[in-house]
Amino acid sequence: MIDEYSQEEKIELLKLARKTITRYLKEGRKDSDETKNPKFREKRGVFVTLHKHGDLRGCIGYPLPIDSLYRAVMDNAVASSVEDPRFPPVTAGELEEIDIEISVLTVPQKVKGSEDVVVGRDGIIISKGFQRGLLLPQVPVEQGWDLEEYISYGCRKAGLAEDEWKKGNVEIETFQGVVFGEKELLTTG
Repeated sequence: MIDEYSQEEKIELLKLARKTITRYLKEGRKDSDETKNPKFREKRGVFVTLHKHGDLRGCIGYPLPIDSLYRAVMDNAVASSVEDPRFPPVTAGELEEIDIEISVLTVPQKVKGSEDVVVGRDGIIISKGFQRGLLLPQVPVEQGWDLEEYISYGCRKAGLAEDEWKKGNVEIETFQGVVFGEKELLTTG
């Protein structure tokens, strides 16, 4: 995926995510602001990931482009802070310890098999029937996984046996992302 966003646009989206989380946690509402930037009005798949002291604190998103980038960032910023079932809701007191990361995604495409997946470039969706597991492109790099570990963990995340993909019983889709975070782009005071 070609990174089509300027550093200023990425910073604007990160500030939007933080402002939205802050307003939601303190006032119980999301911003209703709109954007004039035509790139932000395009429909995009988006995930918002929260880290606290380097550890995952929440991650929710849309793999498909069902809403504008601007709205998707706002919706998923709130969802990652209060709706991720793996974690208790973020509190207003934690906000200063939270780093926000945004992943803007391409549309997932079905691939023939694991040999078509490139670790570090591709995010994956593993599915069989109604079971699905999604991992963002940065996850295997952060975890130090090779291809087999990556696909196996994708199966586990889908609620399948981790070797299910070796039996040829799963569908694999890949997508790419532009990933950027506050740690890299914003200095904290």
